[in-house]
Amino acid sequence: QVQLVESGGGLVQAGGSLRLSCAASGFTFSYYNMAWYRQAPGKQRELIASITTTGSVNYVDSVKGRFSISRDNTKSTVYLQMNSLKPEDTAVYYCKVPQYPSWGQGTQVTVSS
Repeated sequence: QVQLVESGGGLVQAGGSLRLSCAASGFTFSYYNMAWYRQAPGKQRELIASITTTGSVNYVDSVKGRFSISRDNTKSTVYLQMNSLKPEDTAVYYCKVPQYPSWGQGTQVTVSS
């Protein structure tokens, strides 16, 4: 059973940084691509970053140059380093295995102006 546990969210001022973590279990982590999504209030959940098994990364334009996705296969964990945060980054952040339907509980990120 796939389990995903996100952590690291919080309240930060604009321009600040946060590092999110997602601990995965129930599958062979190193075999799968991973992704981060976010859902802002009143908006649809959106894909913001992804990383392949070989470390290739992709980002949505709104976070390029500010966010960085990485993974540690020895810890079955995927990270999202978020710098230069903006109020519009306020959302619940989720990690996901693209091939599985499971979602974690998410972690709230709130950026104050």
